[in-house]
Amino acid sequence: MKKNLVLFVIVFLSICIGYLLGSEKEILMYDQKDSWSMNRLERLLRYIENDYVEAIDTDSLVGEVIEDIVNRLDPHSVYIPAYQRQSIAENMQGKFYGIGVSFLMSKDSVTIVRVLEGGPSEAAGLLAGDRILIANQDTLFNKNYSTDKIMQTLKGKPGTSVDLTLYRKSEDKIFQLKMKRGKVPLPSVDSYYLIDKTVGYLKINRFSQTTFDEFDRALNDLLSRGMEKLILDLRDNPGGYLHPAIQISNALLRKDQTIVITKSSMGEEEKSIAEGNGNFQEGDLVVLVNEQSASASEIVAGAIQDNDRGWIIGRRTFGKGLVQQQMPLGGGDAVRLTIAKYFTPTGRSIQKPYNGNREAYYQDLSNRYHRGEMADAKKIPVTDSLAFKTPEGRTVFGGGGITPDFYITNTNSEEQEWNSLILNSNMMNNFVFEKLDDNRNKFNGFKRSDLLKGKFEDLLPWHDLFVKYYGEEEVETTIEERETLKAVKAYLGLQLFGENTFNQIKNQNDLFLETAISTLDSLYKIN
Repeated sequence: MKKNLVLFVIVFLSICIGYLLGSEKEILMYDQKDSWSMNRLERLLRYIENDYVEAIDTDSLVGEVIEDIVNRLDPHSVYIPAYQRQSIAENMQGKFYGIGVSFLMSKDSVTIVRVLEGGPSEAAGLLAGDRILIANQDTLFNKNYSTDKIMQTLKGKPGTSVDLTLYRKSEDKIFQLKMKRGKVPLPSVDSYYLIDKTVGYLKINRFSQTTFDEFDRALNDLLSRGMEKLILDLRDNPGGYLHPAIQISNALLRKDQTIVITKSSMGEEEKSIAEGNGNFQEGDLVVLVNEQSASASEIVAGAIQDNDRGWIIGRRTFGKGLVQQQMPLGGGDAVRLTIAKYFTPTGRSIQKPYNGNREAYYQDLSNRYHRGEMADAKKIPVTDSLAFKTPEGRTVFGGGGITPDFYITNTNSEEQEWNSLILNSNMMNNFVFEKLDDNRNKFNGFKRSDLLKGKFEDLLPWHDLFVKYYGEEEVETTIEERETLKAVKAYLGLQLFGENTFNQIKNQNDLFLETAISTLDSLYKIN
């Protein structure tokens, strides 16, 4: 069961990559050209709607037909029904409009886990642990509402009001609050910080409309604090918009170096060239990637590798070399179609093979485990005819992802992979919240420095409590205490101090990061 679930998660994350954008352009006008095929489809639907013996929901039928047609195309062309379009758009716009909290159902109540930075709830003084009892006369407690239903209640147009009745457990009081919905940032730069006086770390979780501005601010801040060497973490970044990937590459490359080449279905070729105005063109650079780094992440990694600008460290990336464009279908539905292929500066395509079977396409990542590639870089498929040379004479290969310069093996057993899945899941996040919520008095005056020094360990018997917790959830596993404590420390960091602290703790003793630091220290010169 464990093995199947681990592989399911790998495949599920891979499928999510199929919903990524390759361009922020959106066609705003329908093609008015009529066709015999369209006439046949319209006529069939009219017959069904008017003459069929039973009542049929033709809107639903149309959606199924569209989805079936799109599924016959490449794996990254997708149909987006109206109910999914808003959440996808918000994620890629880098913001949404609401009150600005993350929440979970704790027993019978909507409970705030984190107050999101820069949102209305932070300005209004809401706190983690507050229960939202009523929103605009809609009672939320003792209801079996879905997360989507609660989000629909709390989100809304900017400037609109929501009347909240809240319970603050720490003070045992109920209070009312009228709050105006506003912009809530959805950062794509997870965190950035100095590892030491000269080495900076910057993690990007996706490429949205706001990514370059976030990256630029973070990079300038690190430079102002003395950064000379940068570790850019693109692990588990499934991609997104093409333009910010080009902008970020431009910031790192010298004038006239090629960033990416795109070729349309008509054979039209377009090169993106660095302008020479980037603010980190010379400093030492390492890019971290793994098998879930895709699309725009691969564009950046490919540009860095093919121009001999820096080292790529990690595992072979996903292998998505296609560009999509979103087009409206009416009624809120949209389709995202592949309109071009992209090539790295040396001219290689990193799109992995596709034989028409979507399931097999996304099963590729789990197949990498089965054939031993994750544990041994020598087992990465290599095709000599897809070999290319960088300006400095390094050999790089096309045909399925970016192969890193320094490979980080994964020799974990099935049990270790299962444990890692649990420790990095919502189960651990929810466990930490529940224990924190029940014991907030013990954390009065608790500082970030206290957490980093491990002073949380004596406040509660964390490991014993977690063993009991996952036992009640009917999860079978054996996790060592040191693993539990590290995960608890990270999620306490997330809930008490934010993403930056969370990632700093997760990066402790991280092999990817340790290899990056040693590379910057002793092996940086590229030849």
